[in-house]
Amino acid sequence: VRRAARQPAPAPAPPTPSERAAAAAAVLNEQKLGYRAMPSPTTLRSGASPLDSSQSVNVVPEQVLKDQLPRNLDDALANVSGVTQTNTLAGSFDAVIRRGFGDNRDGSIMRNGMPLVQGRALGADVESVEVLKGPASLLYGIQTPGGIVNTISKRPELYQHGSLTVIGSTFGGGKNGSQAVVDVTGPIGDGGIAYRFVGSGLDEDYWRNFGANREVLVAPSLAWYGDRTTIQFGYEHREFSYPFDRGTSFVNGAPLAIPATRRLDEAFNRTWGKSDLVQGSIEHRLDDNWKVTAAYSFNSETYDANQLRITSVDARTGVERRSNDGTKGAMAYVSYGTSYLQGNVWLGDFRNELLIGGDAQRRVIYRQDLIRQATPNFNFYNPTYGLVQPGTTVSPTDSNQTDQLETRSVFLQDTLHLTNWFSLVGGLRWMEYDQLAGRGRSFVANTDLDGSKVLPLAGAILKLNEQVSLYASYTQSLQPTSSIAPLTGGFVIGSNIAPEEGTQYEAGLKFDLNKRLSGTLAVYDIDKKNVLVSQFNAATGLNEYRAAGKVRSRGVEFDVTGRLDDHWSTIASYGYTDAIVTEDPALVGMRLQNVAMNTASLFLVYDFGTALPGRLRVGGGPRYVGDRPGDSANSFVLPSYTVADIFASYQTQTGPFPVTYQFNVKNLFDTVYYPSAVNTLNVAVGDARRFSLAATVKF
Repeated sequence: VRRAARQPAPAPAPPTPSERAAAAAAVLNEQKLGYRAMPSPTTLRSGASPLDSSQSVNVVPEQVLKDQLPRNLDDALANVSGVTQTNTLAGSFDAVIRRGFGDNRDGSIMRNGMPLVQGRALGADVESVEVLKGPASLLYGIQTPGGIVNTISKRPELYQHGSLTVIGSTFGGGKNGSQAVVDVTGPIGDGGIAYRFVGSGLDEDYWRNFGANREVLVAPSLAWYGDRTTIQFGYEHREFSYPFDRGTSFVNGAPLAIPATRRLDEAFNRTWGKSDLVQGSIEHRLDDNWKVTAAYSFNSETYDANQLRITSVDARTGVERRSNDGTKGAMAYVSYGTSYLQGNVWLGDFRNELLIGGDAQRRVIYRQDLIRQATPNFNFYNPTYGLVQPGTTVSPTDSNQTDQLETRSVFLQDTLHLTNWFSLVGGLRWMEYDQLAGRGRSFVANTDLDGSKVLPLAGAILKLNEQVSLYASYTQSLQPTSSIAPLTGGFVIGSNIAPEEGTQYEAGLKFDLNKRLSGTLAVYDIDKKNVLVSQFNAATGLNEYRAAGKVRSRGVEFDVTGRLDDHWSTIASYGYTDAIVTEDPALVGMRLQNVAMNTASLFLVYDFGTALPGRLRVGGGPRYVGDRPGDSANSFVLPSYTVADIFASYQTQTGPFPVTYQFNVKNLFDTVYYPSAVNTLNVAVGDARRFSLAATVKF
């Protein structure tokens, strides 16, 4: 009897797109646990690795945000060198200084490489944060010379998964809070379409003697991942109510002798409103060498605010004078569109990596009714709250505050690869701009200008090997001078006033060791000229304005993030910033306000791996900010401070579901510190010690 021939086993079915995505995500998630920095292509508008760029980009990775649970963008950027806080508009805006420059309305906060106007940018739908240091006008147009901050959205993914996180928190003394976050993503059918939904709700008592933080965020998104084309669409809606807290006051160089928890205003001091963000992008690969990208973003925010503004304090008697102020009908929006082409052109034996594009932007900031009303004095040594109601008297001359900016630009960048190890970078942006700013009923324009400018970029990159490169660059920035408030003598800032221009020389070393530990060591020198200055003319008896001021910032920065070995991971930084006024009628030699000469941070994490039944990770570390001038005249100094944070997380299995428990302590030693100041009357007070316990269920 003849045996039947053995039939070969059927070939296994090829993995589905969802299975391939899940397998790739498992590998990626393990790298993320080790604080692997993975820059987004939206920051440099290319897929170039940091080693192949002549500019400095620092990344706060996704896992760092999960471990530290920063409460706002200022918290997250404490991990980055040379960054300090500036005027946050009483805690309602992200406001950071980079390399000596930045404010709360400078247009430098981005989402996926496109500008935002909303006050707070770090929500539950943000995956990571990146900082492009130095003048970034080649890619981002009108900017200060400090750089831009790019928040990266969570994207739809092609395999089904989700999580639910519940957080309880307390500052002690009955100041408690709760938060819930849901994050679900997955495929829709088998055609490469995916969705994601992120939602969060926060209700937390403020750590000082009254107030509360409340926020609701809803962020759905869709994506289609085709063979050559990727289309993405995202929407974010946020409603918020925050304390409008200007902090405390300094007298004779010291804070008022009252508890840090004691506020100088009233419980109605708060800001409330909503913001909406819509973004869409299309990326199409034309062939193996060329791809084209088009993207659009619209961001709007409306809000109202009540504030008792401090006008004077008497440290001897405790008497405080206040003005019962407010803002009603405030609105801001930015509309932005860009399109660019990326590809390679060979000229002989040399590869040219080209980026060619253009963009246009319209940004409007408007405050309808400004409240200005007298109110009785207040004693901060023996406070009696609740005797004052919100102001209602509208000041016509202060209302209808308007700032409109329009820009149109084209840009070109070429990376010329002379060898496999040496490249030259050159680029140009041509842009034109119009700006109108003023206030009052009837409206009075205090800024009315237009202009155009060509801005260059040049750089060189020398790769010592596949893990280390040296770089040098020359970059410029431009920002028109503007003022909403009237200037002395009815002076109007027009096109005859040159815009502020920044110039930077930078050199440094970058490393990416075994794709585990990466970092940058940079030295830089920035000069900003054409700063508007006022000088009294004794002959005419008037203040005269001219673009004659200059400031300079130079420094050294070191940033590192990643895995030290199989158990230890870190993110650490050090920044030295020497920022002073070099030309001004009254301020020559003064340090720039809120800029610390020294900053440092260290966050270490130990991962026990599989040594325990579950996965235990513990970590923590300090962040240090040196002393800073509290105003432009350097009349008082904010003292240096060191704040420590710790966390522990434990991942286990509960039935079919992975569950992670996480315990955090922010400001472990309950340090009283002052992160920024507007002037002696308005000095921000850093948050007190905060405990939180979170549970995350994955499904």
